[in-house]
Amino acid sequence: MLEFLTLKPEIFGLDISDLSLKIIKLKKRRKGLDLASIGEVEIKPGIIKEGEIKKEEDLVKILRESPAQVKGQVLKTKYVIASLPEEKAFLQVIKMPRMPEEDLKSAVVYEAENYIPLPIEGVYLDSQIVPPVDHLKELEVLIAALPKKIVDSYVSCIKKAGFQLVSLEIESLAIARALVKDEFSTSPLLLIDLGATRTSFIVFSGRSVRFTSSIPVSNQIFTEIIAKTLNTNLAEAEKLKITRGLERKMGKREVFEALVPALTDLTQQIKRCIGYYQTHASFEHLPADGKEISKVLLCGGGANLKGLPELLSSELKIPVEIGNPWINILPEFKKEKSKLSLETSLSYTTAFGLALRGVEIK
Repeated sequence: MLEFLTLKPEIFGLDISDLSLKIIKLKKRRKGLDLASIGEVEIKPGIIKEGEIKKEEDLVKILRESPAQVKGQVLKTKYVIASLPEEKAFLQVIKMPRMPEEDLKSAVVYEAENYIPLPIEGVYLDSQIVPPVDHLKELEVLIAALPKKIVDSYVSCIKKAGFQLVSLEIESLAIARALVKDEFSTSPLLLIDLGATRTSFIVFSGRSVRFTSSIPVSNQIFTEIIAKTLNTNLAEAEKLKITRGLERKMGKREVFEALVPALTDLTQQIKRCIGYYQTHASFEHLPADGKEISKVLLCGGGANLKGLPELLSSELKIPVEIGNPWINILPEFKKEKSKLSLETSLSYTTAFGLALRGVEIK
């Protein structure tokens, strides 16, 4: 069919974070999907801080100019699915009695007031029924809430930049869509997004995100610690982090020793997150032998720290792996056939998840 007769618009994913925006557009092929367009634009510190847009006009300018920075296919479409900041969001799976769908919406709003730590009139609330893994007497409903002030500022900037906003999605939901095979797991997975300004913990089990939290330990902090300790610049510190990483051989221990305090803090925070989830979650949707966190998947630029999966696996006594943002795009990711390395792809995990939703929309 000719493009101008196609009713379904092409949609790209737009991941907006404190220090960068990333664009991914996927294209359909005979077997699965492939990368069509990719781009990253730097955002200067102070324009967005901790997920809150401080300088709207500056962000609008960056958004407006971003399509010109895209590599691959020219980005002709204006239709976009964009991310909302994890640190400003609240997600929770709640249980509801079975009832007609028209009654469920109002019942969820009423019930959500017991869980959301913000005045209900000051947030946008959305919800969706979680498809059950097994038969449950009650419904499981995922509720998501963000302050109206935060959401309105993102909507305003995106529209002023000339884009057609199809949907907004919290980062953790996009990350899970990108990393979890077929968006289903019979046992809980811990997804850890080691971003530039923070680290996010996302527990996924069954067919849904179950728990999220964020901490200020970040990839950028790792780089700054290495630069300061080894008295070098940030570019060299970043290179050392990736090439030498956490090696402990004589004469090559400098990066590992510099990062020990930060890594100890990260490990303790992960243990705290796992402990909280195990003692507060409901596991009725899972088989009796599938309640413990079975695996940790790392993503984000910080996941490229050499030796990190092995270190965390040893400390946590749980398998830790580098996540694969291509797992629901190219069933068998092959480096030589991809236009993007797995190492680079990790920084685009959220954008991949948003783009996947774009191709799924009917």
